[in-house]
Amino acid sequence: MPRFTPEFLDELRSRLRVSDVVGRSIKLTRRGNAYWGLSPFKKEKTPSFSVDDNRQSYHCFSTGQHGDIIKFLMETKGLTFPEAVEQLAGEAGMDIPQDSPQAHKEAEARKGLIEASEAAAAFFQSMLRRAPGRAAFDYLKGRGVSEAQIDTFRIGYAPGERAALKDYLVNKGFAEATLIEAGLLIKPDDGGAAYDRFRNRVMFPILGARDAVIAFGGRALDKDAHAKYLNSPETPLFHKGDVLYNFNAARAASAESKKPLIVCEGYMDVIALWGAGFKTAVAPLGTALTENQIALLWRQTDEPVLCFDGDKAGLSAAFRSIDRALPVLKPGKSLVFAFLPDGQDPDDLVRGEGAAGFERVLGAAQSLSEVLWRRETEAGDLGTPERRASLRARLRSLIAGISDRDVRHAYGVEIANRLRDFFAPVRAPSGEAIPRNQAGFARRRRYKDDNDRLFHEARQSPGLKQAQASLTSFRRGATLVLGVLNHPGLIVRREEAILSLEIENPDLDELLSLILGRDLADPGLDSEGLKAHLLQTPAAGTLQRILSDETLIIQRFLKPGAELDEVDRGWSDALRHHLLATTAKREVAASASQAFSDGEEVWKATIVARDELLNSGDHAGRHDTDGEAKPGELDERLNNMRASISARRRGKPAH
Repeated sequence: MPRFTPEFLDELRSRLRVSDVVGRSIKLTRRGNAYWGLSPFKKEKTPSFSVDDNRQSYHCFSTGQHGDIIKFLMETKGLTFPEAVEQLAGEAGMDIPQDSPQAHKEAEARKGLIEASEAAAAFFQSMLRRAPGRAAFDYLKGRGVSEAQIDTFRIGYAPGERAALKDYLVNKGFAEATLIEAGLLIKPDDGGAAYDRFRNRVMFPILGARDAVIAFGGRALDKDAHAKYLNSPETPLFHKGDVLYNFNAARAASAESKKPLIVCEGYMDVIALWGAGFKTAVAPLGTALTENQIALLWRQTDEPVLCFDGDKAGLSAAFRSIDRALPVLKPGKSLVFAFLPDGQDPDDLVRGEGAAGFERVLGAAQSLSEVLWRRETEAGDLGTPERRASLRARLRSLIAGISDRDVRHAYGVEIANRLRDFFAPVRAPSGEAIPRNQAGFARRRRYKDDNDRLFHEARQSPGLKQAQASLTSFRRGATLVLGVLNHPGLIVRREEAILSLEIENPDLDELLSLILGRDLADPGLDSEGLKAHLLQTPAAGTLQRILSDETLIIQRFLKPGAELDEVDRGWSDALRHHLLATTAKREVAASASQAFSDGEEVWKATIVARDELLNSGDHAGRHDTDGEAKPGELDERLNNMRASISARRRGKPAH
């Protein structure tokens, strides 16, 4: 029968959130700091069942039943204690300890390793207060570490002698083999006498379950030491990729304060932040964050803040963290990045500027997607088509590596929007760049309305054909979007041109972004799969509109069964007309704005030129099913319009 130690059960509970386990059986809704749902123990209409992840427990107010994830499975699924633990351990990726003579022996050995590590910590702490530790104590004081910080973090000092710790612990009754296995001593390969691993170092105990010491980090006082920081080796107690320094205390502080965990680079950063009032700081142990450490962070904080030194090494560490995090991102679970001023670490900042300085850094934190974009676009010059293609390929590969389907699709749209803004920024009449996101769509719609308002009076003038009112940029943009929708293979051939498209209609622009985003997330998805996805999005109405527009679907190259080469030719022709008309409208808008201040006559003349131009653009933009239409007439009209407006502004007749 399995044997479950308190340490094993604590680890099991820490790896699984109560809301996740309970949420598989009960629909939970978050209210404040807890989740609420209908009681599983009695019928009710008003939720009285509460789940608190910080306390790792649930409570039913209608029946008084209370417990943890193990008890929940026992009470709702009828499982025995061992069955519940085994099921949960499987979900948490933990091996079940077996009840056998060997298991008993291993448990006793583990207990011995913990006792040896605790005794070593006490020895190091005592040495800090004695004469041999004076230099270490002065170093800490020089770094601004208070007595309270020394006591809270159990900081100590490892003497410089070769066997100071060894002699002390052996005299305490610990076997040399136990001390070697605990990582406290090093046994030379040549068979020589074992000696202390840590010598002449400031010592930082690393705690595991139940706050027991499981390992150490040591900071060298000797400037010529081979390693400035030295951690314990991998042992039965300590696997550095699974542990975060100060995690237990930071998790408790986060639960109490409702503030996110802050990930720093080293022990001294954590201690300095604690002294400045930031109690939720943790640190990895000499390596970039691992997937297990990220999962550990997410058990407490949905978006932990990764705080990196403001230098090249800090930026590199942030970039490595992105690569570790991307594959394991989940809905609601991500990372946030805060960068310190160049050349400073958290310790420097809080000593120089106090808590306010660090709060400022936290306030400027960036999302994972922002830092990812920064990394990829700042990696080198993007001035050639080949380099831009490489950028798109890298981003596509990174997005494809995201395991969660929903997050992968969300990143596809996000990166597609960033690529489109990169290749063809959407701009307001003022020249301001407007991001292609949900807020941006609304803002661009407002700017478009403002621009169209310039022509409102002229639209009401007698003599203008009513047909002109229906001649908008919608059909030109819809032609291009429908071509991509019906033939996603076009994206491979014309990716840069598609990303560079300026679609004035916000609804079409959003639809195109969703198409490109889905293509980034699921390369190779066919047209039918793409349409099925888009029908589940806010752009479904726009999709149905262009699919049912008879003036679009009669064009041969837009038909779903058209050959890709034919589609490519027709789409390229449509693109040329779109570019000419877009340029024309932009120039007319700018000229109209200037003409308005030049007087009513010039204003009206500009409006006439604008409408004539766009009418001719519509005519030239229609496609002959037997071949490509010729854009020459529109180009000629554009030049004539420029000359006409210029001449009228000078008060001269146009020729």
